[in-house]
Amino acid sequence: MTDSHYNTPSDEEPIIDLQSDTYFMGEALRQAQKAYLREEVPIGAVIVREGRIIARAYNQVETLKDATAHAEMLALTQAESAMEDWRLTGCDLYVTKEPCPMCAGAIVHCRIRRVIFGCGDPKGGAAGGFINLLQQPTLNHASTITPGVLGEESLALLQTFFQEARAKVKGISSN
Repeated sequence: MTDSHYNTPSDEEPIIDLQSDTYFMGEALRQAQKAYLREEVPIGAVIVREGRIIARAYNQVETLKDATAHAEMLALTQAESAMEDWRLTGCDLYVTKEPCPMCAGAIVHCRIRRVIFGCGDPKGGAAGGFINLLQQPTLNHASTITPGVLGEESLALLQTFFQEARAKVKGISSN
């Protein structure tokens, strides 16, 4: 294991191209915008294999009335269909917010090579926030983690969403 929990725990370090990371995170942010417009928590995800997007998704918990309909979970299912395999080795996940424990567990089981996220989640994040499930040494797989790609933009969208939600609740309760 390396000294930093954000590094690859194996000798198979993928090539990190920050320009591509920014591009693909921009695509994930477009998905987050779709969630925002549908009054869902604005989190978006894309999965990339060999430089091509094979899955795009955004949170649909309220729309689908399904607590598991997080952007990452929906993108993983879509990518598995595209690959015709549940093993997503060689695939990279771009998501606008640090994955929760449920999503991190699924990411490990699908064997995602690399997880790139926008803003961290110190209270609920499972990629180094309050726990790091993506590089848990007792699990059968570990993903490389790249945090903070378009983090400010990702955080700003979430903050705007929750400020508006609180203002709506205040407006309703003061009438």
